[in-house]
Amino acid sequence: MQAPMDNDDEPVGRVLTRRDAILLLGGLGAGGLLWLAGCSGSDTTGTSDTGDGGSLDCAVKPALTEGPYYVDENLTRSDIRADSSTGTLQEGALLALTFNVSRIASSACTPLAGAIVDVWHCNALGVYSDTEDPGFNTVGQDWLRGNQLTDAGGSAVFTTIFPGWYSGRATHIHFKIRSAASASSTYEFTSQLFFDESFLSSLYTQQAPYTTKGDSGRLSNASDGIYNQGGSELLLTPTANGSGYAAALSIGLDVSA
Repeated sequence: MQAPMDNDDEPVGRVLTRRDAILLLGGLGAGGLLWLAGCSGSDTTGTSDTGDGGSLDCAVKPALTEGPYYVDENLTRSDIRADSSTGTLQEGALLALTFNVSRIASSACTPLAGAIVDVWHCNALGVYSDTEDPGFNTVGQDWLRGNQLTDAGGSAVFTTIFPGWYSGRATHIHFKIRSAASASSTYEFTSQLFFDESFLSSLYTQQAPYTTKGDSGRLSNASDGIYNQGGSELLLTPTANGSGYAAALSIGLDVSA
């Protein structure tokens, strides 16, 4: 299927060097909002890694477009494979997807509890739920969509499947991190995850139901306009995990009011 790509082709944000990030972190005013990732959480002295011996290690993860398929289902769950009405599971390779969310404050990373993490993506054949598109109509279904709150350690773990691909985009998973209604300050960050090319090629040519479409015709990461706006900073290489795979993203947010 091919959807209108107007929304999905507008990149948001830019990639900064770690030194740029530290400079921004030090200079943000009261209304500042900075999205960082890769926090080591080891900095307990308030110093930052600016080349002078500090230990804070943060690299910017760029915001990327929400795209045309976001639907706020208000569906809180960790296993997003099934349609909530029928219980029917989407078939595909299992993926345990972990988000480790931190708060950036005083040049240190600490776990951000109570943040809402939304995840949505297409199924193994490139189809989204709750969407009317030229190639399908899945309105009223809600598989491969869901949200949950980060725990006391700042983590949220989803059970899902690897997405397939569709014309015009590299393989990706959408996510959004936002404040809960009861939060003292409001924030929202939206971006996309991408996957190692060799892993995807192996998956799409060797495992059903991905073999229905195979790997021929899939847009590579390097050819995807959105990936080229910073997707390499959001690239995951899954590892074997029981009968499936696991992948994790660590991301820090400056949510200062």
